[in-house]
Amino acid sequence: MKIGIAVDHGGYTLKEDLEDELAKHGHDVVDFGAYYLGQEDDFPDFVVPMAQAVADGSVERGIAVCGSGVGACIAANKVPGVRAALVSDVYTARQGVQDDHMNVLCLGGRVIGPALAWELIDAFVNTQFGQEKRFLRRLEKLGGLEAAGAKGTPHEH
Repeated sequence: MKIGIAVDHGGYTLKEDLEDELAKHGHDVVDFGAYYLGQEDDFPDFVVPMAQAVADGSVERGIAVCGSGVGACIAANKVPGVRAALVSDVYTARQGVQDDHMNVLCLGGRVIGPALAWELIDAFVNTQFGQEKRFLRRLEKLGGLEAAGAKGTPHEH
């Protein structure tokens, strides 16, 4: 699988471990930065281009890491077509893809270690979207929100 990864200084150390592990498992990793440990960098500078690559299909899925994972998740979700979630357990990593077609996994580099991060990534990349009617209906509603600029409600009363 072609996977984009983007981190700021809060996720830089974790990224080095994850890139190696992803490559060992046969994944093609596209590194969107940060390319060095710089305390003054800003997660949107790396996460947004990675999220855009997910949205346009240049990469199949993305991984975003900042200190807590929250900022990276907020930034990724600003890109239409991206469904990012901050995940800290295997159930959510799997369910997020299967039920919600999550395409960007967000992690907290200062919250979880490399062993748990790898378990989450393994679940994320090895799960497929369920394609059930109710999941497709929900995705259509989310797409409607994106198209409307999230100004309206996706359903009628």
